[in-house]
Amino acid sequence: MELPELDAVSEDAMDSFLEKFQSQPYRGGFHEDQWEEEFEKIPLFMKKTPSEIDPKENPDLACLQSIIFDDERSPEEQAKTYKDEGNDYFKEKDYKKAVISYTEGLKKKCADPDLNVVLYTNRAAAQYHLGNFRSALNDVTAARKLKPCHLKAIVRGALCHLELKNFAEAVNWCDKGLQIDAKEKKLLEIRVKADKLKRTEQRDIRKAKLKEKKELNQNEALLQAIGARNIRLVSEAAGEDEDSACEGLGELFLDGLSSENPYGARLSVDDQGRLSWPVLFLYPEYAQSDFISAFHEDSRFIDHLMAMFGETPSWDLERKYCPDNLEVYFEDEDRAELYRVPPQSTLLQVLQHPRYFVKALTPAFLVCVGSSPFCRNYLQGRKVHQVK
Repeated sequence: MELPELDAVSEDAMDSFLEKFQSQPYRGGFHEDQWEEEFEKIPLFMKKTPSEIDPKENPDLACLQSIIFDDERSPEEQAKTYKDEGNDYFKEKDYKKAVISYTEGLKKKCADPDLNVVLYTNRAAAQYHLGNFRSALNDVTAARKLKPCHLKAIVRGALCHLELKNFAEAVNWCDKGLQIDAKEKKLLEIRVKADKLKRTEQRDIRKAKLKEKKELNQNEALLQAIGARNIRLVSEAAGEDEDSACEGLGELFLDGLSSENPYGARLSVDDQGRLSWPVLFLYPEYAQSDFISAFHEDSRFIDHLMAMFGETPSWDLERKYCPDNLEVYFEDEDRAELYRVPPQSTLLQVLQHPRYFVKALTPAFLVCVGSSPFCRNYLQGRKVHQVK
């Protein structure tokens, strides 16, 4: 029977409350020109939370954070909260923050092994997306120690091994996972891919070893051919003993024989056992040069000069570099002496000269016009020998 009186009291109170705003406007409302910014400050309606929460700027958010991450809560509750936070970051593809959240969850050292397995496995997934495959592999390994049959950890571990090019290990992880679930589609796909790559890798290794062995045999044959011709080799390093024969330098030059020189050519031997050398002709008068990639040891110098100077080179403005005018020399650097090479000589005849030393497996010769003032000045004061 007293209810009507209560209703009357409530209506009177509401009327009084509303009349208050007619004389005293509500001061806590949004400003018309800033309502969107102020609306964004309310945690419930935030589209994106700030990376650093300032209690002065976002007191409501700071309050919620203190409740969520209250240290008085159990380690399991706190770890689960960090796991959920990490999952949210993961869905937003913010993998760095996801890693941080999962790490904070693991720091709580909760006693729930299943929760720790999830934290490790999820952190591995975030690390994988960041390209940190080794860290991801460490995490799934830790997860498997807690739960060896955890399929998600096994799948992610196989993927990590695949990215790290550990194809045999990737197959091994797949096999262990397939023992748990023989129809796991992802593991079956990874295994096929890893096995194919493993076989390709093994084939490439075999081919590389065969190629290396073949090159080694070829290089040893080249060194024997050089030694049989009494051709002297020196390394590019200064101070080699002039009596160093190719046998003593054999090991040193094996690598050099396998690689091309800076001009893209290398010493080779034909089916008849004859050598062809990369040869450099230098023209000091004009600071020019010519490179012959394969100068057969039985070819004569005049033959190459006629081929190179059949037409006047662009730098020979005086048109004086004609085969009949040219003189060829090699330099004995130790004695600072020159040797003039007869144009009719073959390359082999010159390389067998007791004072010729082949540097960097590329014979080099100086060429100039014999009657030119430059040649006379160049030879002045230097001892010149005639090669017979």
